[in-house]
Amino acid sequence: MIVGTAGHIDHGKTALVQALTGVDADRLAEEKARGITIELGFAYADLGTGRVTGFVDVPGHERFVHTMLAGAGGIDLALLVVAADDGVMPQTREHLAILDLLGVHRGIVALSKADLADQARRDAVIAEIAVLLDGTGLEGAPVLPVSTVTGEGIGTLRAALADAEAETGARAADARFRLGVDRSFTLKGAGTVVTGTVLSGRVAVGDTVTVSPQRLTARVRAIHAQNQPVQVGLAGQRCALNLAGERIDREAVRRGDMVVDPVLHAPTDRIDAHLRVLGSEPRPIGTWFPARLHSGAAEVGARIVPLEGPLDPGAKGLVQLVLDQPIAAAVGDRFILRDVSARRTIGGGVFLDLRAPARRRRTPERLAQLQAAAKPDPAEALQTMLAAPPYVIDLTAFLRDRALGPGEARRATDGITVLDGGTATVALSPLTHRGLVAGVLDTLSRFHEEAPEMQGLGRERLRLTLTPRLPKEAFAAFLAERIAAGDIVAEGAFLRLPGHVVRLSEEDEALYARIIPELSGEARFRPPRVRDMATAWDIPEADIRRVLRMAARQGRVDQIRTDHFFLRATTAEMVRIISDIQAQAPDGWVTAAAFRDRVQNGRKVAIEILDFYDRQGVTLRRGDLRRINPHRADLFG
Repeated sequence: MIVGTAGHIDHGKTALVQALTGVDADRLAEEKARGITIELGFAYADLGTGRVTGFVDVPGHERFVHTMLAGAGGIDLALLVVAADDGVMPQTREHLAILDLLGVHRGIVALSKADLADQARRDAVIAEIAVLLDGTGLEGAPVLPVSTVTGEGIGTLRAALADAEAETGARAADARFRLGVDRSFTLKGAGTVVTGTVLSGRVAVGDTVTVSPQRLTARVRAIHAQNQPVQVGLAGQRCALNLAGERIDREAVRRGDMVVDPVLHAPTDRIDAHLRVLGSEPRPIGTWFPARLHSGAAEVGARIVPLEGPLDPGAKGLVQLVLDQPIAAAVGDRFILRDVSARRTIGGGVFLDLRAPARRRRTPERLAQLQAAAKPDPAEALQTMLAAPPYVIDLTAFLRDRALGPGEARRATDGITVLDGGTATVALSPLTHRGLVAGVLDTLSRFHEEAPEMQGLGRERLRLTLTPRLPKEAFAAFLAERIAAGDIVAEGAFLRLPGHVVRLSEEDEALYARIIPELSGEARFRPPRVRDMATAWDIPEADIRRVLRMAARQGRVDQIRTDHFFLRATTAEMVRIISDIQAQAPDGWVTAAAFRDRVQNGRKVAIEILDFYDRQGVTLRRGDLRRINPHRADLFG
């Protein structure tokens, strides 16, 4: 368990951590000289459970709220410290509001400096605290009087923390590894060390990780978890990672970076989110409202774009956050927004979509998608998102942006149709998938009815007619699936239904009837070229070539070369001629000259015909010699 302190300056947070753990969390000389906490402090202790509890001590001064935020992101339990003599103070309120916005719902209130207050004063402050906690995530939290001077209540507080430790469950172990960096330093003889809370997954010595958003590759040389040397760091632990790699040093890895499983590296500077504005905000939040975004230990400039109209103080709603620079984050991460002068907290919320669109961000379809994405269970979120337009989800991004591990991914996609296009893997609901199949069959059926003379519909044209419109790679996977199932047939760049046969129009049939005599009779082995017929009849070459190509798709003719077409009967007859020559040849092989002499054609055309049979696999070639392939001899009937 990780405990984070919170509360006003000089209310005794650091002294209380020292009384509980024996560790002075103030490390800096300036902190000791001024008697205030400036940087994050860390301490560890076994509170009697046999498990090590980590403490993150945060500064209480209003000028260091950004530092408090850097330490509060990964805690399991808040230790809100309120001095009995001062009572509730401004930073008590702001820290509590931040904890509430971060979704921290477990906490204990320590009524510190109890030795300075009589019972009446204690009762008054306890009543004040109860009012303060009302309606927050810490409502009903126990209030325990303590004194680091007399030792009063320290044992009781330690026992309460130990009970909370025992009740703390493991975080998502199957998720992919993420650690939010809050410190980076160099140790002599070891090199670069980064510390932070493991937000999800696990990391082991020897693992390769990525520092995001910079995309620095590193190897984990050593790990300390909860201040103990270990081989594996787990979700929920505070870990120190000794990293090695090119460009890895203290300056390269900064507070606010994420150390992640390499699969998760995908920084973003535009995020759709759910925001709750604090009631203390002086005016509504309108479009392009400037702010400072705090996510984990990261802090960047941001602009707020409300997606459902301006947000009044105390209101909740969907927003788009446009960041000054990319950050590493995950769907479901909590964030805090403060004003640009760092004087007040505006509000906070949760990230819903890390790949937010810059355009059409307010459409009803888009807002419905965000409402679906807000569901905390990934499987439920995915199913709900697939039930609304655009009915298709980039599954790679969905799984990555939620840091889902293999087991979680399988559970989330159970019962979902997945189309793996290599570079684009998408998810569809079974209902949408069935609709796509029906759409393909209906579209091709109508196309064949309207254009019977056409071989089929082009792949891209078909893709653009369907709803939802799949990415090209995913559509290719979908087509491969349907072709394998026998629903459709692919012929080159065209798709058709299995039963479709090209039919010429009346005009084209008339032209074809005029062509047939030119390809028949004694001239059948030496038919005129397309351009010769076009010249003789004063008809465009393109029209004759188009009709002959359609006839070829029907099996009536064969296109030997670009300008040479032979009747199918002639093509089959020439195969028999080659077989006859082969049977008479002493070595069983056919020469181009022998074939030329039999069909009484020129050498060039004879070789073009033989090359055609080679391409079709009807003949087997050895140098300039050929023979019939017995397995393909009847290809042309």
